[in-house]
Amino acid sequence: MAKPNYQFEKRQRELEKKRKKDEKRQIALASKDAGANDTDAAEQPAAAESDAPGTTTGS
Repeated sequence: MAKPNYQFEKRQRELEKKRKKDEKRQIALASKDAGANDTDAAEQPAAAESDAPGTTTGS
């Protein structure tokens, strides 16, 4: 019977942890970017309304 290769198993566990950590980081970045895009989208219509033709500014 072959003896277990503990180094291989440890390496596989480490790779799995790294993969999960990277997935969490990607999800966090995606949600952060989505939140930033939502605020940008909310600000853009207000800016578009102030630049709308037919409105007078100042004089």
